[in-house]
Amino acid sequence: MKGIIFILLEKVVTEAHGEDTWDALLEKSGASGAYSSLGSYPDEELARIVTAASALTGMAEADILRWFGRKAMPLLRDKYGAFFDRHNATIPFILTLNEIIHPEVRKVYPGAEAPDFSFSQGGPGELEMVYRSRKRMCALAEGLVLGAADVFKEGAAIDHLRCMHRGDEACVLACRFVPKGA
Repeated sequence: MKGIIFILLEKVVTEAHGEDTWDALLEKSGASGAYSSLGSYPDEELARIVTAASALTGMAEADILRWFGRKAMPLLRDKYGAFFDRHNATIPFILTLNEIIHPEVRKVYPGAEAPDFSFSQGGPGELEMVYRSRKRMCALAEGLVLGAADVFKEGAAIDHLRCMHRGDEACVLACRFVPKGA
C-alpha cells in the first residue's frame, strides 16, 4: 500500500476526530505511523488500522473504508486538481480511472498497485463499475465514488450487486448520479 493512502487516512481521521484518536488507532493497531507519500507499506498495516477503528467505534470495517474514501476524495481533488478540472460531472471523471488517472498514479508512485475497473453506462446518470483487485477494498472504491460525487455536487447511490467478499470473482457496483437540486 502506498504511503499516500496512510497520509490521507491520518488527515481524514485527525480532521474529523483529532490527533488523539489517530494516536489511539496507531497504538491499538501496532502500526508505525511514520509514513512517506512515496513509501510502500504492507497492506496488512492498513487492515490493522481499519480493524482498530472498527473496534473503537463499533462501525463495520467496510463502513470505515467507505467513510475514509468519501472524505479523502476532496483532499485528492485539492492535491491533484488537474484530474478533476477537465470534468463537470462524476461519470466522465470516473471513466478516466484506467486510461488516465491510474497510469499517472503509477508514474508518481512507482510500484503502486491500482485496481482494475471496467464500465458500462446505462441510462442518464447510470454507471455500472466492475472492480477487480487482489486487495479486495471495494468499500474504499465505493467511498471514493461517493466522494467524487460530492466534489461534483451530485447525489449518488450505489448498489453492490456482486462482491469478492461474498465469493464473486469481481465486485459489481451499480451507480446512479443526480445533480444536487435536480
